[in-house]
Amino acid sequence: MLNIFDINTVAFTVMDYPMSYLEFIGTIFNLWCVWLTAKGKISSWPIGIVGVIFYIFLFYQINLYSDLFEQFYFLITSFYGWYLWLNLKGKKERNEGELKITKNTLKSKITYITITLLGTLLLTYFMKNVHLYFPTIFTEPASYPFIDAFTTVLSFVATILLAKKKVDSWILWILVDIIGIWLYYVKGVKFISLEYLIFLGLATNGLFKWKKELKSYEKANKNNKGVSTRKIRPST
Repeated sequence: MLNIFDINTVAFTVMDYPMSYLEFIGTIFNLWCVWLTAKGKISSWPIGIVGVIFYIFLFYQINLYSDLFEQFYFLITSFYGWYLWLNLKGKKERNEGELKITKNTLKSKITYITITLLGTLLLTYFMKNVHLYFPTIFTEPASYPFIDAFTTVLSFVATILLAKKKVDSWILWILVDIIGIWLYYVKGVKFISLEYLIFLGLATNGLFKWKKELKSYEKANKNNKGVSTRKIRPST
């Protein structure tokens, strides 16, 4: 029986590169998910869940254990997001102001940098020894434990900032994508490397769009402030 969850099961070959079913299907579903998410389609959630499941098997087999645990996080949040969208469908929107794009304060930047550094160090230490803690599950040492941990923690932080509509989130995603392009290429999953190249373009576009929108907010606020502080001359 064809085992599509085995990275050694080749679907086809492109320019001498053996494309596994695992890598090809997982990447296609993840790209499909991003495309549907941009259109606000509820089907993005189940499509994304399929992609995550394939990536769980893939990252386990290529020993990128931080990415593996990250996929479990995405799996849980995908089911939660799917549940929220299903329950919100058909309901009237609340009469509340839309969350505006903002920048992190200096204090917030220091906080998130500290969280990233500490989180990376702790996750790196754990992943460097995970094959010793659970030898029956992780039979081989983690590959690139520091870099893999760094991009994983960056992804968590970027997700939080994205939810808060902080323009800084795109800078983190760009960094994650640049590292991911290299990391997945050297690990031999070149189709995922190509996927991250596409993600890099999307993140760069997102950064420019959010910066442009942020400037329009700041300009509008400046004009409103000028109007509110303008003195009205008394009539004679």
